[in-house]
Amino acid sequence: MPSELDPICAELGLAPTEAQTSALSRYLDLLQHWNATYNLTAVRDRAGMLTQHLADCLAIIPPLQRRAAQGRLLDVGSGGGLPGVVIAMLLPGWDVTCVDAVAKKSAFVRQVAGSLSLPNLHAVHSRVENLQAPPFGLITSRAFASLADFTALTRQHLAPGGAWLSMKGRVPDDERAALPPDVHVFHVEPLHVPGLNAQRCLVWMQPRKPE
Repeated sequence: MPSELDPICAELGLAPTEAQTSALSRYLDLLQHWNATYNLTAVRDRAGMLTQHLADCLAIIPPLQRRAAQGRLLDVGSGGGLPGVVIAMLLPGWDVTCVDAVAKKSAFVRQVAGSLSLPNLHAVHSRVENLQAPPFGLITSRAFASLADFTALTRQHLAPGGAWLSMKGRVPDDERAALPPDVHVFHVEPLHVPGLNAQRCLVWMQPRKPE
């Protein structure tokens, strides 16, 4: 049976299994259902969630597949689990922890992990600077903070050789200029999000190695 996700995945060059496509659709169902009570996102209609949330996060899967090996991933300010839930579903080699300072949002991600049988998805209710956890090889954020604040708040959680990945709209030249000298932007990657008429990019960063 054709899925509403099929054309999005095809445009992105993704070939999810039938089980993964079903899980993504069920996640969208849960997001829409919980949103009515818990206000997880300002986007209310399913079509808007499909484009502005799911397609937006699916667009980062090919870059992750190309640039990063499996490992431990921290998604900061994850909200309703974006992009952490999508990464956990499509890239099961990643062990994904979603952290958010709002309890109801973490509770929702835990519900998703249980309902959709995602043993590699975890949710923690905490401010990221207070999080107690082993280090992560990749730390992601979407609409969380400036690049400088994102890296400063999470540096203690980054494993040696790890990287930060920030989802942004337009290329944030002003934020990039405000980074401290010991943070290196090693790649800025433009993204195409199917159905979304807006600019998107990924900013990849690492601590700069001492000379």
